[in-house]
Amino acid sequence: MTDERHSAIDSVLVALADPTRRQMLDLLAAQGEATATTLAERLPVSRQAVVKHLAVLDAAGLVSGSRVGREVRYAVRSAALDATAQWMAALAADWDRRLANIKRIAEAAERDSR
Repeated sequence: MTDERHSAIDSVLVALADPTRRQMLDLLAAQGEATATTLAERLPVSRQAVVKHLAVLDAAGLVSGSRVGREVRYAVRSAALDATAQWMAALAADWDRRLANIKRIAEAAERDSR
C-alpha cells in the first residue's frame, strides 16, 4: 500500500474517531445535504464547532461543500470511506486466514498427540 493511501486512510480514521463527526455524517447521509447552521441546530455543539468538524471531515474526503448563494451546503462523499472499508475488510480477511491456519495447526497437533 502506498504512503498516500495510508495517509488517506489515517485521515478517515482520525475523522471518524470523534462521535460528533460520526453523528454529523449520519445526519448528512439522512438529509442528503445541510449547512453548518442546520447541523448545529441538531447537534449539542456550536455552529463554530460544527464548522471545525466539517473542515476535518472535508480534509479526510468524507464531505464536500458547495456554495449555493450565501450558504455552503455539505454532502457526504463516499469514496474515502469506501477505500477505508476495503482496507479494513482486507485486514480482517488476513487475520481470518491467520487464525484459520493457527486452528488447523493446533488441531493437527492434537490429533498427532493421541
